[in-house]
Amino acid sequence: MKFLVSTLLLAACFSLVTPKASAQLYEARTSTVNFEKKERDAVKVQVEGTAAWTRDFWQSWLKDTYNIRLKGDGVFGVGKKDVLVAKQTPASSVSGKLIDFYSMVTSPSDTTSELSVFAAFGADTFLNPDKTPTEFAALRSMAQSFAGAARIKAYKEKIAEAEKQLKDAEKEKERLQKEITSLDANTTSNLARIEALKQTNISNTLKAREDSVKLITNGQQMELRKVQLQKRRDRLSALDRK
Repeated sequence: MKFLVSTLLLAACFSLVTPKASAQLYEARTSTVNFEKKERDAVKVQVEGTAAWTRDFWQSWLKDTYNIRLKGDGVFGVGKKDVLVAKQTPASSVSGKLIDFYSMVTSPSDTTSELSVFAAFGADTFLNPDKTPTEFAALRSMAQSFAGAARIKAYKEKIAEAEKQLKDAEKEKERLQKEITSLDANTTSNLARIEALKQTNISNTLKAREDSVKLITNGQQMELRKVQLQKRRDRLSALDRK
């Protein structure tokens, strides 16, 4: 059941991306970046996620996949650039030589980010599609592989978030049901107590009426006894005078 829910959620996530948007995202393309006041050939790819998210995942993915450790952490926001670099690092998937590996992450929008990847053998020997086609193609392949990994990660996070929201909703439903059951039980108990009090009040009213009648009789009996008592006192007084 859990697998079915995850599958449906994954399908829903994929359906949110229109064909046009899907064509723009996650597809590596050849472009250029302005670096050190010159246009450099680069590979660019856009993915879903903030610049910070893409930057963090790009660094960890490169480290885990190619053992390339980038440096250049800094603060940046929408539209701002910050160069990540690994100087004279081995990258056998790109070249047998040591290379200077560069990348930039920018934010075209609040929900997407763009990764730019470029490299050089030295200060003025940047890779490009014409002079170093094999190495540049390797950069493109690397960026495309990252895009695929980023896409899967993004969908997994969306599924995890959707599953969390569903679980939270189920907990809230259970809480509300328990509260309703408790309130219903409390109401039933209160109604039973109210009914018992009503019956007690009815009994008290009847008893009070009975006691009222008895009180009248008691008053009459008291007056009669007072008269009898007075007569006996008078007789006693008469006997004492003889």
